[in-house]
Amino acid sequence: MAINLELPKKFDSTVERTHLAAEHIFRPISRKYDNAEHEYPTELDELGKLAQQSRQKEKAADGDKPAEADADTVNGPNMRALISAREMSWGDVGLLLSIPHQGLGNAAIAAVANPEQLEKFSGVWAAMAITEPSFGSDSAAVSTTATRDGGEYVINGEKIFVTAGSRADHVVVWATVDRSAGRAAIKSFVVPMTTEGVTVARLEHKLGIRSSDTAVLRFENARVPADNLLGSPEVDTKKAFAGVMQTFDNTRPVVAAMAIGLGRAALEELRRMLEEAGHPVDYDKPAAAQHASVCEFIRLESDWEASWLHTVRAAWMADNKQPNSAEASMSKAKAGRTVTDITNKAVEVGATAGFSETQLLEKWARDAKILDIFEGTQQIQQLIIARRVLGKSSADLK
Repeated sequence: MAINLELPKKFDSTVERTHLAAEHIFRPISRKYDNAEHEYPTELDELGKLAQQSRQKEKAADGDKPAEADADTVNGPNMRALISAREMSWGDVGLLLSIPHQGLGNAAIAAVANPEQLEKFSGVWAAMAITEPSFGSDSAAVSTTATRDGGEYVINGEKIFVTAGSRADHVVVWATVDRSAGRAAIKSFVVPMTTEGVTVARLEHKLGIRSSDTAVLRFENARVPADNLLGSPEVDTKKAFAGVMQTFDNTRPVVAAMAIGLGRAALEELRRMLEEAGHPVDYDKPAAAQHASVCEFIRLESDWEASWLHTVRAAWMADNKQPNSAEASMSKAKAGRTVTDITNKAVEVGATAGFSETQLLEKWARDAKILDIFEGTQQIQQLIIARRVLGKSSADLK
């Protein structure tokens, strides 16, 4: 059976709209907010409103019968999120992460919330709080607690590296409801930032994505209604914490798409520099018969294409309700490694233009590194992939 790798026509408007925003809103202010870390990009307020309106229209459209010839094939919200992230990251990854109502916590809500919760939290801007001072990529090591007290949960703990933590109006917090039950007791809670006991302890100073704030949040006897727990409150030891981990199956392909968008920007600039130097890329010639830098460009471009195909597959599987944990990790691992390779090589080939602040190449190289780290490091992704391929559990393969 032939595979059609073209994007469905219904996404044409998404590509056009998001690329225009990247080109005419993000690129002109990219350096401004890189130099003004922690200053909120007010230019994004109107874009946030438009994005929210657009999502409401798209949600209604996705509720209709699929337009594709094969009614069993669905290209829905996950694919659309992928495309939006790719196009807007071509403009600026940090600014994408700063758009109101587009937080990583929103993806968590979409992944595991029940219909009532989806309605209740439909208009929020939610950050996501997972990592703690005592652990990095091991999400099962969560020590923040959520203790049931009548119709409420009382949350205590500290979270670090919370993207948009001081700007979002809500935060999705991972906490354990029973430490003795291990990872099965880890649940996610939607917590309003105005909740008494929730404080922003500090903002981090970072290598890249400086236009996006990264916060440390503290929770001291912060009370939330019991129905703010996403998904089922039951501690199912057989299912472990697959419910909250499903969040990553949705968000990892989106982070991969961010890497792909940034990688494309760097490839385009690298190609322009090669052509200006008199070394055009000729696909009709063997790579080895061309200038060494051209040969390297072709290698990088092929890796970029592979990253994109991995990512499309993961998003398509999510839209079609197919388990995609391995594919989500594959897309994140491949794209994260590739974008750092592309941007570092572009800086190397660009020489003075590559590390000068007169252009964006050096900024892209700084921004790229986080895309190989957050939502699970390269090493964590490889571990997950190995477990899926070998059929091993987390206890068998650590």
